[in-house]
Amino acid sequence: MLELKILFLLGIANGAPIIAMKLFGDSLAMPLDRGYQLYGQPLFGPSKTVRGILAALLLTGLCSGLMGLGFLMGIVIATLAMCGDLLSSFIKRRLGRPSSSRFLGLDQIPEALLPLLYCKQVYGLDWGMVFLVVAGFIVVELLLSRVLFALHVRKRPY
Repeated sequence: MLELKILFLLGIANGAPIIAMKLFGDSLAMPLDRGYQLYGQPLFGPSKTVRGILAALLLTGLCSGLMGLGFLMGIVIATLAMCGDLLSSFIKRRLGRPSSSRFLGLDQIPEALLPLLYCKQVYGLDWGMVFLVVAGFIVVELLLSRVLFALHVRKRPY
């Protein structure tokens, strides 16, 4: 049951920035990297915004609190998920990939694995369960992406 809660929170942290973009438009849409470039490429790209990070932190914290894991645990999970997301964006920019481009595995593993490594320590998850939740996150993220695209929430059906 705990693993499903963590998987759900990973989905919330990942989906909150997309929903916030749809709900709030350009409000707080300033890029985290403020346009800074490293070797001619953006640090993260324009799709990584203050609005998205705030939405992930707030919504994941609220959901975690409602599920009995505590608001702070949700904030930690969201923070680590967003760090993983920023890491994958940073790597994709260094590889010359455009913002919001698809890179199977790199788009999902860091943002699931970083929070799960923390949860492994806090909750004593074994490596098999960490692997299963990461794999579950990849599957759920790919399926939900298609649903969000069909509902015109996402721009592309990853």
